[in-house]
This record gives sequence, C-alpha cells and structure tokens, in this order.
Amino acid sequence: MTGQIMTARQLNRATLARQLLLARDPMTAHAAIAHLAGMQSQAPLSPYVGLWTRLGGFTPDHLVALYQDRAVVRLALMRSTVHLVTADDASAWRALVEPVIVRATNSAFGRHYAGLDRDALAKAARALTEQEPRTLAELGTLLAERFPGREPAALAQAARAHVPLVQIPPRGLWGHTGRVAHTPAETWFGRPLTPDPTPDAMILRYLAAFGPACVMDAQAWSGLTRLRDAFDRLRPRLEVFRDGNGTELFDLPGAPRPDRDTPAPPRFLPEYDNLLFSHADRTRVVPAHAPALPLFPGIGATRGFILIDGFWAGLWRHDRAAAPGRLTVTHFSPLTPADSDALTAEGLSLLTLLAPDAADPRVEITATA
Repeated sequence: MTGQIMTARQLNRATLARQLLLARDPMTAHAAIAHLAGMQSQAPLSPYVGLWTRLGGFTPDHLVALYQDRAVVRLALMRSTVHLVTADDASAWRALVEPVIVRATNSAFGRHYAGLDRDALAKAARALTEQEPRTLAELGTLLAERFPGREPAALAQAARAHVPLVQIPPRGLWGHTGRVAHTPAETWFGRPLTPDPTPDAMILRYLAAFGPACVMDAQAWSGLTRLRDAFDRLRPRLEVFRDGNGTELFDLPGAPRPDRDTPAPPRFLPEYDNLLFSHADRTRVVPAHAPALPLFPGIGATRGFILIDGFWAGLWRHDRAAAPGRLTVTHFSPLTPADSDALTAEGLSLLTLLAPDAADPRVEITATA
C-alpha cells in the first residue's frame, strides 16, 4: 500500500483552502464560480451568500452583471440539481451529465413514459422554448396538447432531462422576482454546446475544488458512475494519498494542502453549499457526532450552515420579512467565548449583505436542545 496517509483534519484544511474558506480571496465572482466548479443553486439566491463568504469585496451587483451578460447561468447539472456555472462549463458539462438527469427523471416519473417517443418530445420541447422562454408548467401544458393522455408535469420533466434548458433572468437576480422561465442553452449562448465530452477534464476541475478525493467522492459530486477508468487514465498526472481507511485519494500536483492546524475562521454557508454535499465520505467537514444534514426548501438565501474550526457546527436563519435585522444561529457543538465572539462578528457582517438597511442588527446564538 502506497501513498501518504491524510487525516480527516488534514483533508478538512485542504478542502477549505480549495473552497476559499480559510481566507477571503480577491478573485472575481466569475473566476470563483469557475474555480469552485459551479455552485449548487436550486435556492436561487444562495450563491450570493456563498460568494460573499468566500470573496473579499463581493457585492450582489457583481453576480447580477454576470447573469445579465450571460457569462454565468443556472441549469440542471451535477446530481440533476440546479447549479450556477460559467457559460463555458455549462457548454462543456451538460451533455456529460445528461444521463444523470435522465436517470433521476426516470426514477421519479418513469411510470408516465411508457411508449413515449422521447426524441419527438425533445424536438417539440426545444421548438417551444426557442419560440419563447417557458415555465415548466407552461411547457408541460403545451406538450400535453401534442402528446395527449400524458401527465403535463412528467412531460416537462422529460423535456428538462433531454433538452439543456437554462433558467433565464430575472430568476436568480438579487432584489428581483420573476417566473422560472427556461430556454435552450444553445439559444441563450448563441452557440452549440460541446459535443461528446469526456469526464477527464471535469474530474481535474473537481479535484482543484474539492481534493484530495477518491473515485466515489467524484461520483457523489457529479452523479456520474464508473469513473474509475477516467481516474486510471489520469493517474500519471496526479498525486496519490490515502485516508485512514486506506482508500486512495487523488489530487493535483502542487495543490494547496495546508497544515492541519491552520486557523479556520467561522463561516456562514448558504443552503445546499457544495462543500457539504460533494464527497461520499463527508467526515472531512461533518463531525461524526453531528446530526443528519438537513435539506432546506430552497427558496432563497434565508438559512444555511455554520462552520466552526472548519467543521459543520450548526445552522443559521434570516427571516427577511418578519425580522430583517436579526440573524439566529443554533449550534450543536460547544462554542468557546472566542468562537462566539467571532461568529457574532461574522454574522453582523452577513447582515450587511442580507439586510443593509435594517435598524439594530443583531445575532442571536443558542445551543440546540
């Protein structure tokens, strides 16, 4: 057995460094979204918090401008979940992960698809959404007219699986509301997507953002299966480590792997942040004694996770309507006075993003029962 052994704490610090969570980075929002290999975004405002917690000087206008310039986009990608990615990554990865999206759609709606001509459905859905952007409800109703006797919602989901539909602004814009309208990515970008991609480049990007990591980790992040062959092709270009169980961990040569005792300041992460959901073995960020990771409704940047010393330690919530100046934090791990003070300071800073005009901003910290 070869390869240096890396402990959970060493993996934690390496992953935090890749995720820009040890210190705020001066890179642009576009560069950060690319570096992070996308940001999970079914909660449409969550990337704003995710970027704020990682970047120095970030303001919502930075991401709004990227949406409006079509430099970034939200669409179903890894794990069949909505991600915010650069236009280049959407183009390169959508065909690669289509089997993941189709598999998830079949699992949920397969009973509605018996005898369905999916090529004809995809052609019709593409034509309808090229004609004008449509919500999934609108698209399902129109498709049901062409495929009578079929469930409209199931038809819309099949269209989402077989056509690279992107959610267009104002969806996802800070301070704006709007219907969730979709159009094909090729139409939105004005160019075709990458044909016949291979997973190799995507794996290298994953390792840059989440490494060191094993094959199962990459599969958990992407939703793809059978990536062992790709890792074997890449092996001559990678460094190999092992975790405490002897599992091979792959990484890019020269990638950041800070000392295990590198300070990790408190951080507020948004709902569904990929830091917590992108490894098969989550112990590098989720303590063994932690409760099950909750799944939030995905309605916006109103709740999320806190990190203390680099590990998940509790939850935060912001009620924009009822109490815009209050941030509530519950923690399940004991806090030292220094942790509590630093968490309060970070929370007050977060309120300058979430509620810049609120009077008497405050952070309320309590322990879970």
